[in-house]
Amino acid sequence: MDEPLEAKRTTVHDVARTAGVSLATVDRVLNGRPGVRPETAEKVETAIKALDFRRDLSAALLARSRDLKIVILIPDGGNAFMESLVGAVARRVRATRNERLTLSAVQYHALDPMALIARLDGLNGRQTDCAVVVAPDDPSVVKAIDAMTRRGVSVITLVSDLPGSARRHFIGIDNQAAGRSAASLLGRFCAGGKVGIIAGSLGLRDHRERFEGFSGVMGREFPKLDIVGPLEGFDDDAATEAAALKLVDAHRDLAGIYNLGAGNAGLVAALGKTHRAGNIRVVAHELTDTTRDALRAGTLDVVLDQNPDGEIRAAIAAARQVALSPDAEIHSEPIEIGIFLRDNLR
Repeated sequence: MDEPLEAKRTTVHDVARTAGVSLATVDRVLNGRPGVRPETAEKVETAIKALDFRRDLSAALLARSRDLKIVILIPDGGNAFMESLVGAVARRVRATRNERLTLSAVQYHALDPMALIARLDGLNGRQTDCAVVVAPDDPSVVKAIDAMTRRGVSVITLVSDLPGSARRHFIGIDNQAAGRSAASLLGRFCAGGKVGIIAGSLGLRDHRERFEGFSGVMGREFPKLDIVGPLEGFDDDAATEAAALKLVDAHRDLAGIYNLGAGNAGLVAALGKTHRAGNIRVVAHELTDTTRDALRAGTLDVVLDQNPDGEIRAAIAAARQVALSPDAEIHSEPIEIGIFLRDNLR
């Protein structure tokens, strides 16, 4: 009598065929790499569940005595991009239910280092394997991250880096490149006059890096355009509106605005109130409902986006690498910068 045939092991080829995508796309989704549209990633994840595909990494997780626990700390305060990160975490929670992974998003008061430190101080290696942190560049936060690392919690920075800390890795866009891109666009859009800068906070490294990249290109390539600012809008709609109104009122020859932080609803409101929407060229960050509508209306010219779903996938992949191979080098690609005009909106 023949022995029962052993069940065929599902492979990445099966996942790719079922999802109708390439092997490269499956690899990108599995490893949290950028360059995959959210709807395509969803197809891959659906195929993984339908086929009960188990990666070697999942097997390693199953060999552990407990689930891998990842905490993602994100600022609150109505910032549309940060809310999109929280939503991306919720989607990953649903997608990773059967992967021996406990994933949670914890919010803290935005631009408040002490509020973040209180959250960090509550984490220890018995309960948390890795913390993924969106953090302000503050010496006290660096010390808290270093202390948490000594308690056995690995740290990955997200969106804005803290290279002087004991963090293991950074996930995010090249923020200097984002600033350079904004300058290249506005420099071509504006024949002359002034370009106003609104930052969320210069206490955030990503905002400083964007400003540095922007200023460098403007000074080298577009010397006829004068930079005004930066004014801080604290990633708040009302404060950003006030900053934009101040720029427009003080500089009648204002030709462009670069909002390198959040608060875009306030910026849009200010341009509407001053009747300057459409004749001031504007580059902003993060593709949200507000910025989509403003692109379609012609109030914003370009939105630079950093793909929150891709960032969360990449952060989780990096956290797995840290937990399962603590001393190994972490491999991940930079998050790609999406450049959206009203002409290429999905």
